[in-house]
Amino acid sequence: MKPKRANSGDPRTAPALTIVPLTEDRWPDFEQLFGTRGACGGCWCMAWRLPRGQWEKGKGAGNRRAMRARVAGGPPPGLLAYEGGRPAGWVSVAPREEFPRLGASRVLAPVDARPVWSVTCFFIAKGHRGRGVSVALLRAAVAFVRERGGKRVEGYPYDVAPGALPGPFVWTGLASAFRAAGFQEVARRSKSRPIFQCETGA
Repeated sequence: MKPKRANSGDPRTAPALTIVPLTEDRWPDFEQLFGTRGACGGCWCMAWRLPRGQWEKGKGAGNRRAMRARVAGGPPPGLLAYEGGRPAGWVSVAPREEFPRLGASRVLAPVDARPVWSVTCFFIAKGHRGRGVSVALLRAAVAFVRERGGKRVEGYPYDVAPGALPGPFVWTGLASAFRAAGFQEVARRSKSRPIFQCETGA
């Protein structure tokens, strides 16, 4: 995937971003973005990728090692956004079967039997939040999946008013960002947790 130049919304506020897959050579940038807490509570974006007990046991260094091994082994588990050469945001995107925790969720159960890629997590650096970075990352994720032959991308955002929940509690994204990126709601088994999908055109 070639680096994507993305403008994420209103030109008065939206940053000009470069968005690229997370590969091993970009691991130091991922570490810089996630910081010592691994984004939140030692997660290192492994919450959906591991059984709950294993993830809890690995909080911190264990989850960091697990994510680094995934990055080193490929394929890229998501995309990094840069502004001015510095990491500004992250989105996790991969085939749904790579996220076993999704299979344990009644609310987020598959909509149908067709293959789908899942957007499961965002992390946006402070100072970049509320500026459309998530929208730009979603659009780039659809392009990333299209380039790999995937036909559908799905996400599991919170449908709440902006600011109603602290940032760490909406790490799966906001419904408003998915709508702005061209996704459509396809299921809702919980008042605040719809499923959104987007066809890639592949």
